[in-house]
Amino acid sequence: MGRETFDTHSSRYAVGLMSGTSVDGIDAAVVQITDCPDGKMSVKLIGFENTPFPAAVREDIFTLFDPLKATVNKIGSMNVLLGELYAEASLSVITAAGLTNADIAVIGSHGQTIYHAPEATKLHGYEIHYTVQIGEGSVIAARTGIPCVSDFRPADMAVGGQGAPLVPFTEYLLYREAHRTLLLQNIGGIGNMTVIPAGCTQEQVYAFDTGPGNMIIDGVVERLYPGQQTMDTGGAIARKGRIHEGLLNLLTQEPYYTQPLPKSTGREQFGSAYIDWLLAYAKQQNMIAEDVVATVTMLTAWSIGDAYRRYVREHDPADVLLVGGGGSYNPVMIEFLRQEMEPMGVQVMTQEEIGQSSDAKEAVAFALLADYTMKQQPNNLPNVTGAARPIIMGKISY
Repeated sequence: MGRETFDTHSSRYAVGLMSGTSVDGIDAAVVQITDCPDGKMSVKLIGFENTPFPAAVREDIFTLFDPLKATVNKIGSMNVLLGELYAEASLSVITAAGLTNADIAVIGSHGQTIYHAPEATKLHGYEIHYTVQIGEGSVIAARTGIPCVSDFRPADMAVGGQGAPLVPFTEYLLYREAHRTLLLQNIGGIGNMTVIPAGCTQEQVYAFDTGPGNMIIDGVVERLYPGQQTMDTGGAIARKGRIHEGLLNLLTQEPYYTQPLPKSTGREQFGSAYIDWLLAYAKQQNMIAEDVVATVTMLTAWSIGDAYRRYVREHDPADVLLVGGGGSYNPVMIEFLRQEMEPMGVQVMTQEEIGQSSDAKEAVAFALLADYTMKQQPNNLPNVTGAARPIIMGKISY
């Protein structure tokens, strides 16, 4: 494609779609992107909707997390079905924003990760990094009539990166400050931290997955309250529990926490088998459900504090930890985070406290990443992902 085929005039609308490792639904955001004379850009949230997955679809997606059950026909059919659901979510949020499809320049879709293997493995003499996100971009483009950029991660992995995290690129564009060092902590299924030093260049930003976010909490709640709850809404269960020091101490020994940067993780490490092992230990200790939930909530907060102490504090002492993602709506999690961070002089705030949306943040990021793809401009941060060079990520479906 030639550059002239994408409208790069000073203001345009884009849609971003995100469904994360928690598999709770599709986040769809409409943003207005405006190029500014100083080379920066402003991004304004125009509309946002979250569409929960139907229970049967969510169950089918979880089946695909097990490589033994994820047969090629199940992956293929869910890839197309998710394309249909993402298209519906796009059409709905565009209408809710008072716009038409013709107003939208591009849709950026993260897709649903079903497997992420960032570490190189040898296969027939080749070093292979791979990742699998589904949600067919061709279907989204066909149903909406809008170009769709999807499958962002493989381009970064093809030049030696981990394909994650991707959001720091947009966080640098939108959040950097001259005089304060910011930590942007997302707590989705997995937790990830972006470090934006005061007055930094793009090359000085770094980021990594801190470990589990809500994934373990959701997993134990689903097992301990079968058919009743899939998450600890508002931290209500954790608030009734007490932290079990023995279990917490055991969980903090996980080798992931001490791995060198860059690093990323996912359900392969902190998924079903991990929760089986954790709950077996809790049963041996005769722990009550509330104590298990309180302890794994503390684990997420501890892992964020530990990551700051281990990788950040010495070089880039921070002023603020800005929390987004579903975990920011858990007041017990925020309390635990304050206990971890404030003794180190780091103020803990949520996206809402600065007038932003925790829910919409990642969907907004994929709208912006897609905008860069269409302009044929690199949209990864090599020092964050470990890639050998800047690369244009995303596959375009017209």
